[in-house]
Parts: sequence; structure tokens; C-alpha cells
Amino acid sequence: MRNPRIYTDAPLQEGHTVFLDDSSAHHVGKVLRMQTGQPLELFNGDGANYPAELDEVGKKRVSARILSREESTCEPCLKILLGQVISKGDRMDYAVQKSTELGVDTIVPLTSERCDVRLKGDREDKRIRHWQQVAISAAEQCGRATVPTIAPLTSLADWFSLSAACDLRLVLHHRTDQPLSTMTPPEKGVALLVGPEGGLSEAEIAAARESGFSPAAMGPRVLRTETAPVAAITLCQWLWGDFSGADQAPGR
Repeated sequence: MRNPRIYTDAPLQEGHTVFLDDSSAHHVGKVLRMQTGQPLELFNGDGANYPAELDEVGKKRVSARILSREESTCEPCLKILLGQVISKGDRMDYAVQKSTELGVDTIVPLTSERCDVRLKGDREDKRIRHWQQVAISAAEQCGRATVPTIAPLTSLADWFSLSAACDLRLVLHHRTDQPLSTMTPPEKGVALLVGPEGGLSEAEIAAARESGFSPAAMGPRVLRTETAPVAAITLCQWLWGDFSGADQAPGR
């Protein structure tokens, strides 16, 4: 059985003792009912895993002593930026969770013409923090030692500029016949643009194309907004990343 993996934002170094935050301490002490001396694995997003041993499990605090530093073998070789128009309920949570598991690098929540979710001020900050925690939990589960960054809420126009560093930029659009397998393998990363439940407007698709995005379809069916990034990231990882069958991954 794999040792529990716990994220912490504290600096980690072999031989040092780290105190877990309240949420992680509760999970270790109350949910998992772990005891002093039991092993676990810590990570802080720097790309390494830190095998550790519980040093203290008390009512008010939990600490662990770091035993070693191990480079992660789970980090994606293909850089993927996801621009996802925000959606209602837990659909955005699902997109963030599964995208993290599949190896996305950065997730940018977007607004668009047909987006029916409006976030401002404290509500926006609260949702960004929530989505970041969803990404952290997904990284804990899947074995990643890095955590995707959840960017602030961004307009489509700004997203077009943010994604310019990627040499392959795709707008998911079911009304196209161009499959991913026909596209030039990326060297600097892939940017994926996913619209809301009602889809991107024709004007937004046209603006994306003018900004260097190519339409890409995930088969003949219309996918839900939370399903589309899962399908697209999976295909990108298969064609150019670290999934079985990939033979053109950047840097290989």
C-alpha cells in the first residue's frame, strides 16, 4: 500500500522537521488515524517527493521528519496550458481535477460571451482558492510532485496573449474535420481553449483563429464543457506526451 501523500507549502529539506497545516494535520490524525513513527510522503510543488516519518501526532499539531529527497518520475514532459471558460456547479471542479491528473501545467479560468457564471471580488478569490485546492488534492492522489497553477479569472483577449508562448494553440470546436493527429508536433507546448456549456460564439472562434488558434474536434460528437478538456489532454499526451504510444514527446 502506498504511503499517504501530503502537500505542504513549507520549505522541505532532508533531516528537517515540518509542521503540517491544520487541514493536513486533521487529515493525518483524525481521518487516517496515523500514529507517531508511521511513514508518509510530503511534497511542496518543487518537483520532488520527500519520504518522511511522523514525529508527533497530537491534538493541536502534527509534525513529520523528512528522511530524504527523491526526484519525481511523474512529471509531464509536454507543457499544456488549459484555458477553460468557467461553468456552474461542480463541472469546473471536475475539469480542474481531471486535468491535473492528466498532466496539465496551468489552468486559466476564462470568461466569455455565453458564460453564465459571474464572479467578482471576494467570490472570485474564493473560487480561485477552491480550484487551487482541488488541484492540490488531485496531485496528492495521482502522484505528481508539481501542482498546476490556477490563474486569476481572465478574459479571452488576455488569454490569447498569455498563450502566445505555446507553438500549438487549439480551440476545441466540433464543427471542424481537422484531427489532432494531422497537426505539427509542438516543441514549446500546447494551449487548449475550451468554451462554456453553450459554446464559444462565432465571433470568439474567429478571434481565436486570428490569434493563431487552430480549430480541433474530438470526434463527431459534441462534448460537455467538463468532458472536452479531458478528451483533448488525453489525446495530446498520447500523441506528443508521456502516455503509452507517444514517440514524439518534446525533449525525447
